[in-house]
Parts: sequence; structure tokens; C-alpha cells
Amino acid sequence: MNSNTITNGILKAIAIIAGVLLLLYFLYKIQSVIAYIAISIVIALIGSPIIHFLKRKLKFPNSLAVFTTMFLFLVILAGLISMFIPLIIKQGENLSLLNIEQLQSNIEQILNQVNEYFLVRNIDILNELKNADLYKNLTAIPNLLNSVIGTIGNISIGLFSVIFITFFFMKDTHIMENSIYVMVSDKSENKLKNSLATINNLLSRYFIGLVLQITILFVLYTLTLVIFGIENAVVIAFLCALLNLIPYVGPLIGGFLMLFLTMSNNLHQDFQTEILPTTIYVMFGYIIAQIVDNFVSQPLIFSKSVKSHPLEIFLIIMIGGILFGIVGMIVAVPTYTAIKVILKAFLADNKIVKSLTKDL
Repeated sequence: MNSNTITNGILKAIAIIAGVLLLLYFLYKIQSVIAYIAISIVIALIGSPIIHFLKRKLKFPNSLAVFTTMFLFLVILAGLISMFIPLIIKQGENLSLLNIEQLQSNIEQILNQVNEYFLVRNIDILNELKNADLYKNLTAIPNLLNSVIGTIGNISIGLFSVIFITFFFMKDTHIMENSIYVMVSDKSENKLKNSLATINNLLSRYFIGLVLQITILFVLYTLTLVIFGIENAVVIAFLCALLNLIPYVGPLIGGFLMLFLTMSNNLHQDFQTEILPTTIYVMFGYIIAQIVDNFVSQPLIFSKSVKSHPLEIFLIIMIGGILFGIVGMIVAVPTYTAIKVILKAFLADNKIVKSLTKDL
């Protein structure tokens, strides 16, 4: 082996590493677009049976079937949003019943007690707060408003993008498939077709499992809230169950949300005799529902539908969250499943691939 061969090998390795880094950086910069495409693919998969039914049974033309399916999804979305309007109005009414003067008195009393505690240790909290530069804190308000406006704008752009992409995924399914087949040789086309069929089957089972998981949580949450007389129990239960789609983080958000909404539903009652006991009982029911989900529903869904070990799922979800945030956590499992199927089709002899795909 001469020096030229070594040099060329080093340069080739550097070029490959640089190319991979550039690709990862590019994917990081367009992560929102990737998220829109992933969400659109999921919606298109869910809508595919509806489109086939409209075309075969009702003899709808392809475009009309797609328009009808999209309209159905938009109606469902509007219905879900309208479900939360009464809840928001009710929470506003509950907050309006607050005795602001009594609340302010309680807060001042708590602050005085805290200050007395620190004064014993020669720390004057109230004096430190008075000497604080409040102007800097006030400047954060415009930044907060800008952030809220920016978030609303991003949500609007994201919603329009998902609707637009989903429509064409549904309407021109052959274009998407052909664009994938272009990436492989004619010899490998059959392998890819089989892989796509397997992916479709696994993901269909996965999404059906998720629907079942949400339904079980929804029933358990609803029963808990109805038993303890919480108003808008169905809406609260549905929202908290839906948040469970976000792995690990969603249940925590749902728990805090149920805690807050349970307490705000009983603001007109006594705290010690009514609000606190009811909240404790509701949260106990929430914990039981989470135990059922973590030890029964989720293991069945992940092991039976995508055929992956729970440790694999945990690591993949964490990596997806680090790279692409909450959306990455949601789409991590389906994406990982698709990658495993494709690797098994094209790299079946690789030891690592064999280990990861032995159950597929």
C-alpha cells in the first residue's frame, strides 16, 4: 500500500464524514418540513381506507373521494376544536368567581411567612425584590407577546402545509410510490414493494393500537371525572387522553391539566373539605389509568404491532425528541419501524440488522 492509496483513502473518509455531517445539518434545518411530511403521511394512511371505500363502493372519482375525505377530516378537526370552547368559557366563569381580595391577602400572608423564615437567616427577601431591576422584567412582556404571535403564525403555516401535502399524498399516491422506486434499481424494486407492503401493515396495526390506547384512557378518565362530579368531564378526558400520544411528556402535561381543571371546577367550594379531597381522588384515578396504560396497553401495542423491544422504543423516542422536539417523539416509532423493514430487505446479511429485525 503506497502513500497515494493511503491519502486517497483518508480524503475519501473525510469526504464521506463531511457529507454525512452536511446531510444531518440539512435535515436539522428543515426539521419542520420533515415533520409536516411525516404528519401528512400518517393522515394519508388513515384516510386511505376511506378513499378506497368511496371509490369502490360508492363509485366516486378519485378527486371527489379525496376531497370528501379531506372535508371529513376538517369537519372532525373543527368538531374537536368546538368541543373545547365550552370548557374554556366554563374555566373563565370559574376564574371570575375568585375572590381576588381574599386571594391577594392569602398570597401576602404566605409571602410574609416566607420572608420571616428567611429573616431568621439574615436574608431580607422583600427588600431584595424591591431592589430588583423591574424594568428588565417588564421588557420581557413584549417579547412574550411576540413569541405568542409567532407561535400562532407557525401553527397556521403548519396546518396549511399539512393539509396541502396530505391532499396530494392522497390524490397522487402513485407519484409518491414512483418517486421512491426511482431511488432503487430494477432488481431491487420487488424488494422495495414488499417492504412498503410490510410497512403499511405494521403501521396500520400501530395506529389502530394507538386508537385503542387512547380509547381505554378516555373511558377511564371519563369514569373518574364523572364519579366525582367534574363538569365537562368528556372534554377534559378526551384532551388528557389525546396528550398521551406524546410519549413520556404527554402524560405529565395531562396530569397537570387534569389537576388544574379539577381544582378550577370547584373554586366556589371550601378548599380543605371539598377542593383538596376531590382533587386527590381524581389524581388517584389518573394514576391508576396511567398504570394500566404503561403496564398493559403500551407493551401490547409496541411489542405486537411494531415488534420492537421496549428499550429500543425508549431510546428511539428520546433520540427523536432531542433531534426534532415533540413532533420527533411522536413520529419516532413509525419512522424507526419503516427503517427496520427496509434494512431487513436490503441488508439482511448484516449482523446488526439481523439482531434488530429478528422479530419482523
